[in-house]
Amino acid sequence: MHLNGKRILILGGKTGLLGQALTLAFKRTGAKPIPLSSKDCDILAPDSVEKLLDRHDPDIMINAAAYTLVDLAEDNEEMAFALNATAPPLLATLAAKRQIPFVHYSTDFVFRGDRQSPYSVYDEPTPFSVYGISKADGERGLLKLGYGKTLIIRISWLFGPGKINFVEKILSLCDSRDTLSVVNDQTGSPSYAPDIAKNTLHLLENDATGIYHLANSGQTTWYGLAAKAVELAGKDCTVEPVPSSAYPTKAERPAYSVLDLSRFTKTTGAPPRHWEEALREYVHKDLKLGTR
Repeated sequence: MHLNGKRILILGGKTGLLGQALTLAFKRTGAKPIPLSSKDCDILAPDSVEKLLDRHDPDIMINAAAYTLVDLAEDNEEMAFALNATAPPLLATLAAKRQIPFVHYSTDFVFRGDRQSPYSVYDEPTPFSVYGISKADGERGLLKLGYGKTLIIRISWLFGPGKINFVEKILSLCDSRDTLSVVNDQTGSPSYAPDIAKNTLHLLENDATGIYHLANSGQTTWYGLAAKAVELAGKDCTVEPVPSSAYPTKAERPAYSVLDLSRFTKTTGAPPRHWEEALREYVHKDLKLGTR
């Protein structure tokens, strides 16, 4: 598929971390992104979405909107399931009506994390948090619908410009603290939002459908990601590793959620760049830190 000139409807495109990156990436290809926020339409109201589709007549529909507050989801199950489980198949049904590609983003939280080898796209989801279960239900709803032009992309540990995220939060804390403690027993695949966006475009250009995993290559812990960011930023702050038990959370996190990216590489012919290289770009170029 050639993206130049295509109209791309991006739900969550105005304020979301990934949505903003997608909007910019599509613009660079010569496509015509249409970024939307929850103020523009209610994704749980098909009539509202259909009016937008009629007005903009998009060539592709992307759902980058979700309930992502992992801990709050434990007490707000109804909202989490509405946005993460109910909305995706409703949106895909509207895309199917127009026979346009539908792209939906899921998460590494659909996996339990009780192993030590990367999760394949063919592994059965085994979530245990409300957030993870709701996202897995969204995937199942899409697969049950069976619309052939659906692309489901699981991502993990997202960071990047445009919205507060783990890396930026860590670097901000360094300005007021000499020492930071970060958990070192959760391992995953960091994802730089602009790279996720760019690689989403590569999948669309290759007419990919079904389930794909997308992240930057390599793996690390939250401690490893934080320590590397502090080093790149040149902050005078010590990062110390601690177990997850030091910071109890409402929702339990997967201990291991590294994503196997081989299907993406096979489809596009190029593996994603390493997370350290992407982090360097984010810290030096986007945040303009550590370059003096």
